[in-house]
Amino acid sequence: MERFTTTDGVGLVYRTWNDEAAGQPVLLHHGFIANAQLNWVLPGIVDALVAAGRRVVAHDARGHGRSDTPHDRALYGEARMAQDVSELADHLGLDAFDLVGYSMGGVAATITATREPRVRRLVIGGIGSAIVELGGVDTRVMDRDALADVLEQDDPGEVTDPGIVAFRGFVDAVGGDRLALAAHARSVHRTPIALDRITAPTLLLVGADDDLASRPEVLAAAIADCRVQIVPGDHMGALVDPGFTPALVAHLSHPATDAGRAGR
Repeated sequence: MERFTTTDGVGLVYRTWNDEAAGQPVLLHHGFIANAQLNWVLPGIVDALVAAGRRVVAHDARGHGRSDTPHDRALYGEARMAQDVSELADHLGLDAFDLVGYSMGGVAATITATREPRVRRLVIGGIGSAIVELGGVDTRVMDRDALADVLEQDDPGEVTDPGIVAFRGFVDAVGGDRLALAAHARSVHRTPIALDRITAPTLLLVGADDDLASRPEVLAAAIADCRVQIVPGDHMGALVDPGFTPALVAHLSHPATDAGRAGR
């Protein structure tokens, strides 16, 4: 693992695979509470991309995994995470890259693609209409402030919201820094995203039973060149469905086109 420091002083850990491969690398941004190992290595996505001849880069987002976990909410939010993607690309000296993001990482990747001319192709998953309607993750399904309240308590007591119960259990299972994750939960992106600025060919890849990615066609319609593919599974299960990884790899295997990057 390697490490670099962002412009606001947060240290991020990242890994690379197949560094000798030619062409643009694929940058992977994981979801909330998870890390690169959980979202990308264990489901076989990194191995599949390497087998396809791609160089792969995956980092642990701020507040997650082995990266720094400050507790100041001003250091969080998907817009700041999008800047981290660009700064990682700068650190690696990349002229162009493909970008994949899931859930929280999908929001960050979407924001990145609105302002980063180096994004060649884009895959986003675990998100849906809320990106258009709310500017980020679907807080109608889960109140992020209520989630933060639970994360900030050593003993959360009796929690009735099944989604919050599941997320708290996930944090405890992976040994996450609860206060850092609560800081992000209170800072999720909630303002309009300039989706019309995305010109990279985009695949929106979601689970059929994912409540956090409802009505994906609304998001797809807001992006100029976006195709939706639905696989079986809920928010956690879609990533490990047998159809998820092949769809991701196939989309990123298309050659670059100047048309997809015009107008930036």
